[in-house]
Amino acid sequence: MSGERRAPGARPARGRDEDPPRAGEGDAGGPPWERWLSRPAARLPWFSSLAVAVIQQVGTGFAAHGQPDRVPVDLFARVLLLIGPLFMVVRHRRPALAVFGASISTTVYLAVGYPYGPVYFSTVITCFAAVLAGRRRAAWGALALLWTGQALVSHWLYRWLPPSGDGPGGWASGSGTAAWLLVVLAASELVRGRREQWVRDRAERAAAERRRADEERLRIARELHDVLAHSISVINVQAGVGLALLDRDPEQARTALTTIKAASKEALGEVRQVLGALRAPGDAPRSPAPGLDRLPELTEQASSAGLAVDIAVEGVRAELPPGTDLAAFRIVQEALTNIVRHSGSRTARVRLRYAPDLLELRVDDDGPATAGTTTGGGNGLVGMRERVAALDGTIEAGPRPDGGFRVVARIPLGPPGRGDHAATVAPPQDKEKP
Repeated sequence: MSGERRAPGARPARGRDEDPPRAGEGDAGGPPWERWLSRPAARLPWFSSLAVAVIQQVGTGFAAHGQPDRVPVDLFARVLLLIGPLFMVVRHRRPALAVFGASISTTVYLAVGYPYGPVYFSTVITCFAAVLAGRRRAAWGALALLWTGQALVSHWLYRWLPPSGDGPGGWASGSGTAAWLLVVLAASELVRGRREQWVRDRAERAAAERRRADEERLRIARELHDVLAHSISVINVQAGVGLALLDRDPEQARTALTTIKAASKEALGEVRQVLGALRAPGDAPRSPAPGLDRLPELTEQASSAGLAVDIAVEGVRAELPPGTDLAAFRIVQEALTNIVRHSGSRTARVRLRYAPDLLELRVDDDGPATAGTTTGGGNGLVGMRERVAALDGTIEAGPRPDGGFRVVARIPLGPPGRGDHAATVAPPQDKEKP
């Protein structure tokens, strides 16, 4: 025995040939027999062990009537027929002990010369339990012990063992026993392999569900970031204007407050829409997701923050899939928010180029960066990169050679891919995305 100590209640370490960790209890997936096979042995299997004990006792009594040349069933035979089911009780907790105990009791029963019958039941069941528990060597060794014991009795020890006058057994009988034992082992391995595959499938399904949940959380975080970053930037600028003009120009301050009210109302509406989808993922959204058709609203909001936006469209405007339309709108929104917050330029140029299989977005400003702007990785560029990568597109963002800042996103207009192409982002030098 190993001298390794374990904390009270700790499970022993698994050997190399033991079973991988079972899936959690209470899983409703899979057929009932698979759930039964994967269920840990919280309770001892008394009922099944008692059923096998009854079968072996009663079945052997009936089988003895047709075998008058064998030793009659006596008290010792009854005890041996009971030992195997008793070992079955611990087959989940001590599978190696159970299979060897049942095999030895069966070997002794047959060596004494008692009638053949259902005495093998306990050995077969404990063998299945040992293989399913990962104790293959124990199962193989126990069945090899049973076959060796029968071979020795049939070809050598029969001279000294009952019944008297018994002759040597044929090799055909030994071959039949070996074939039967191999069938038991093969069936056990088949069930074990099927269960392991089922456990792997369950683990993969659980991992896929976790990935979907993570992607949904990321999508919601991205939406909230884009909505709040843009609206709060507008509100911040207008609040500064209102405070500066409150005494000198009350009408202009009133206009700033009106803009703040409109921006906050729109932000609240979009936040409610995102949170509504989170609370009821199966329901259809009550309002459509924003798209490029809302660029005039975006331009108006930027204008109220003091940023003049010029929009140019090249090519024939095509109907975009909802995901592409939303991603394009958010990219333009994020780029304009970046200009409002971090650029000294008061003008921005947005160019949309529609090609047969490509949508290109380009947002330029003339800079320079405002004082206090720090370089580093905010969440804005990361969000744009993730949106474009999900559509198999690319994005480049960085300072222009002649000054200012440029964001260029290219989104394929074919069937959405799986996001295998990573978006490339040039690190910004003079601005930080929010």
